[in-house]
Amino acid sequence: MTRSPGVELPRMLVEQAVRAALAEDLGLAGDITTDPIVPADARGVAALVARKPGVIAGLDLAEAAFRTLDPEVQFTRVIDDGGKVEGGGTIAKIKGRTRALLTGERTALNFFGRLSGIATLTSAYVEAVKGTKTRIACTRKTTPGLRAFEKFAVRCGGGVNHRFGLYDAVLVKDNHIAAAGGLEAALKLLRLRAGHMVRVEVEVEVDTLQQLEEALQFPIDAVLLDNMDVATLKKAVALVNGKVLTEASGGVTLETVGEIAATGVDLISVGALTHSARNLDSSLEWVAR
Repeated sequence: MTRSPGVELPRMLVEQAVRAALAEDLGLAGDITTDPIVPADARGVAALVARKPGVIAGLDLAEAAFRTLDPEVQFTRVIDDGGKVEGGGTIAKIKGRTRALLTGERTALNFFGRLSGIATLTSAYVEAVKGTKTRIACTRKTTPGLRAFEKFAVRCGGGVNHRFGLYDAVLVKDNHIAAAGGLEAALKLLRLRAGHMVRVEVEVEVDTLQQLEEALQFPIDAVLLDNMDVATLKKAVALVNGKVLTEASGGVTLETVGEIAATGVDLISVGALTHSARNLDSSLEWVAR
């Protein structure tokens, strides 16, 4: 499978997602437009082309859409995941059975456009904080069933991944604290749950400097500084003074992310990377043989 910086998509996840998408599109009758028109042995050549500039992600899924329908398809990458493409640029060339190219086109473009849109938006955020120590992170605000792929796209765009789910990291939010009867009680219960071989990384959400001061009294690893204005964030970073990781979150935009990064926070998490990214406009163009 293709590698982008520091991450690889598991083949099984790719194949499962693509087969489900193709099954949704083909239904019980198959492609009732292509099959009557195109002979079964016809072969074609096409190019995956970007109509707008952007950062590439999702080529494994695009390739699998065609290869599932024609195992002998040739999918040659001109630009790899994580690379940049100009408007009108060719990303990949595909040769194979014409039926496979036409039937798999929309599934391939749906995955590719969605993930490349996320990578492109992430890259814009990363560029906006260039020159600071701050890293741009995604959230769990992802499309159900596509989280692994959307988080992969964030990495292709130069961002980093926050937790993948409720199972791989602890984030104690205000409602957890309220339900437990206080932060101390919540943290005590968490420690009781973990086995002796489990190293529990704990992040605590705070909304005020007072809550931050309380959280820093306990052995935690990170603080989520939620919906704080820039002036308060500066005070929060000074108060933490490197004791734990600092993460800013809440209503972050491309217009504000640079100013937030300048406060010295270690991470800025942006839900918009995955819930509001615009698809990268792309198409499958037929090539004369």
